Amino acid sequence: MSIIEVKVPQLSESVSEATLLTWNKKVGEQVSEGENLIDIETDKVVLELPAIKSGVLSRILKEGGSQVVSGEVIAQIDSAATAKPSAAEPAVAADPVAKAEAPAAVSPSARKLAHEHEVDAASLKGSGKHGLVTKEDVLSAVQGKPAAAAAPAAVSVTTTGEDRTEQRVPMTRIRQRIAERLLQSQANAAILTTFNEVNMQPVMELRSRYKDVFEKKHGVKLGFSSFFVKAAVHALKKFPVVNASVDGTDVLYHNYFDIGVAIGSERGLVVPIIRDADKLSFADIERRIADFAARAKDGKIGMEELSGGTFSITNGGVFGSMLSTPIINPPQSAILGIHATKERPVAENGQVVIRPMNYLAVSYDHRIIDGREAVQFLVAIKEYLEMPGLVLLDL
Repeated sequence: MSIIEVKVPQLSESVSEATLLTWNKKVGEQVSEGENLIDIETDKVVLELPAIKSGVLSRILKEGGSQVVSGEVIAQIDSAATAKPSAAEPAVAADPVAKAEAPAAVSPSARKLAHEHEVDAASLKGSGKHGLVTKEDVLSAVQGKPAAAAAPAAVSVTTTGEDRTEQRVPMTRIRQRIAERLLQSQANAAILTTFNEVNMQPVMELRSRYKDVFEKKHGVKLGFSSFFVKAAVHALKKFPVVNASVDGTDVLYHNYFDIGVAIGSERGLVVPIIRDADKLSFADIERRIADFAARAKDGKIGMEELSGGTFSITNGGVFGSMLSTPIINPPQSAILGIHATKERPVAENGQVVIRPMNYLAVSYDHRIIDGREAVQFLVAIKEYLEMPGLVLLDL
């Protein structure tokens, strides 16, 4: 049979439905096996839906913007057909020059933004790897358009007076999910936050001394993230209730350490999970985080990588935050907030000295974690960062 059904891929158990974005092909156009037909947005990630067979897109059953569920048929491909060239576009023999002039690949985030601003992303020159058209390329094109044309198609504009307008923009599915989970966290947990400060000089000196040889050996840069992950894991081993979660009237203790690392992406905050972080080296952790950060830009993180987790770390310091009270990522019971490291005068051995200081914050669920445990847990992280040898020697 030549008709192939295009179905929504299996979504995770926590995702009931998804939203179709923009079709990359029109009915009657040729598609190649493996070519991305459409992006599908869930409340966690954007998925690409590749064609499982080459042929002609014969029918679209669900238009862009439609809500769909796992396994739903959204289009059909006629694998026995071949697209006929239009009169305006006569058939030509394929050659290396024509292939080189083919439209560049477009990232999902860039494609979505281009659709909203009515920009032909395929005509843009990509600045990404292998000529990939990125969101920045689309933004550059948008800035060159008249203001009226640059308004997103999904925005409704209301005039409330002379030179006074309001724009109503629908939340993305991910933004809706973020809002839902934040409200869920605050409504269902007794959240309290404790603070401390850490002298980052020992970590900075250690990193400065070994970063070149580390990168040469492992092929990845030695950042600060791996130190915080390692310190958190050591502290969690010392205070296992911080790594636990509430399940009804029970406390569920986890004998593994799956650490969520919050990453700000163009589509919203995502928290991919570093599984079994206690079994990973500094280099392994740095690779995982670098990989997550790169794929988060294009919504390429899989749903299974965002599920689970026993503890989370969020770093507002990369945006300049000096102090904050992070919100727990349910069903977890605690989260570590890291902030900007700044030189400040501190008292040390009776003398005022300048040290690179960082304020740390731990928000925790007071239903199962007492203040004493939360404070001691944060003190343990502070000690491990100020004496990184304790982590390196597993003490």
